[in-house]
Amino acid sequence: MQELLKSKEYIEKGVFYKYLRPWLSSGLLISGGKKWHIRRKMLTPAFHFNILKYYFINLNEESQNLVESLKKEGDGGPVVKDLRTFISKYTLNAICQTALGTKLTGKSELESEYRSAVHVYGRIVTYRLFRPWYSSETIFAFTLLGRVQKEALKTLHNFSRSIIAERKRFHKQTNGKYLQIYENIEEDDIFNKDPEEGDENFQSKKRLSMLDLLIAASWNDNQIDEEGIREEVDTFMFEGHDTTASALCFALSLFAKHKDVQESVRDEIKSIMREDNNLTISSLQKLSYLERCLKESLRLYPSVPIIFRQISHDLQLKHYLIPSGTICGLDIYSLHRRSEYWPNPNIFDPDRFLPENIKGRHPYSYIPFSAGLRNCIGQKLAMNELKLMVAFILYNFELEPVDDLDDVTFSAELTLTSSKSLRVKFIPIA
Repeated sequence: MQELLKSKEYIEKGVFYKYLRPWLSSGLLISGGKKWHIRRKMLTPAFHFNILKYYFINLNEESQNLVESLKKEGDGGPVVKDLRTFISKYTLNAICQTALGTKLTGKSELESEYRSAVHVYGRIVTYRLFRPWYSSETIFAFTLLGRVQKEALKTLHNFSRSIIAERKRFHKQTNGKYLQIYENIEEDDIFNKDPEEGDENFQSKKRLSMLDLLIAASWNDNQIDEEGIREEVDTFMFEGHDTTASALCFALSLFAKHKDVQESVRDEIKSIMREDNNLTISSLQKLSYLERCLKESLRLYPSVPIIFRQISHDLQLKHYLIPSGTICGLDIYSLHRRSEYWPNPNIFDPDRFLPENIKGRHPYSYIPFSAGLRNCIGQKLAMNELKLMVAFILYNFELEPVDDLDDVTFSAELTLTSSKSLRVKFIPIA
């Protein structure tokens, strides 16, 4: 895996990804070659460390919305939730507010249809993978599943196009003045400003987003066309909400199962809250035990359990030759449970990620966000979101398991998903 992922030559995705093309076209997830390099370079500034400080405002707000909705539903008492259905609503809101600069307030029906369409499309993709007679798009279009996919695609694309149109309207109404922030972004003094210092121009929640960057690139010298913007918005909306929802589902289930760990995390959060009166971007870095727990959760349940690469020319390993034309499946789920790297691999043990235990471990034995050139561009944003949402939940609720995590079997979808409900009881802390 190290030889393949660290290489600058083997960055083409496997042919299996072709089933995602009707939805994501050739956005950052699927594209390769020159197009991938151009898009990655274009989008990287939207995930710069100092831009993430501004995203933090939105993530904080969405985490508190999640907690308030639980309190309201329970009316002071406990409430049982199917995690996947519940959590994905808030992770979708979070990615739309941060990377796309758009709130989903008042669009509950649309976003519910979108999330449903994501899962329908994901199941169709994995169903087709093992049925070669469905590989032809022409033949598949005449089948019942083909018609179901067509309807799902209509929902997915309508949703992303409505968000793009709304954001463009905002920039036209403001004469594009907020797009100027991305000009000469490396030198821009935004990177020397602190969003907590109250600069009104930069404090606005409608200033910084990945979508703004794409619109700016489109309006300045036509660096990207309308379809190019759509495919990147579709890619980030899917990747940014579904993978995070998967990670949160398994993390919360683990905390519900391991009461001692849950209490230790809660104590850490309380101590930070007492110190800072709230969670800030800087105090988030102090939640070291929570971070270890989330890393261990992602080890056991990586959101993307397998990735593929197309081998364009012979790859020589130490003892084996992988010939040109091979499709390589990199099984991250199994890698994370190999006993030579992880003693008692099926046990949940956050101390695996203590500094002294990390030392000497193979750097490619833990890759929940992939690695190398094609690693996840939004992994820091994802970790901030996971920390914030878990922190606010555990500060306000005790968690008890309803469904046993040990009984989980996985369904064939694009991200790691339990085939049955994963329910947790949220008990308000007085």
